[in-house]
Amino acid sequence: MPGPRPGSDPHPAPDAVGEVIGWAAFSCVLVPVVLLWYGASLAGAAGTALGLTAVTAVCRVLLRRSERCAARCAAQRGGRHTRGQTPVD
Repeated sequence: MPGPRPGSDPHPAPDAVGEVIGWAAFSCVLVPVVLLWYGASLAGAAGTALGLTAVTAVCRVLLRRSERCAARCAAQRGGRHTRGQTPVD
């Protein structure tokens, strides 16, 4: 029986950044709804939603930027550690 082909991965790696941003977007909707449920003003809930959205957008940009930088650094090193030792958990 032949093994799997190197280029075809049946289970691609999950997009961790996309998952984090998805949960953050969910909280941008959920938090103002909860605030309204507990009697906060509409303006306060809207301000909170706007603030959470701004923080989420900035975090998304920074996460994607670090992801690209990590990929570029790994490509320059050939995907291997430059030191002879790796840390142990």
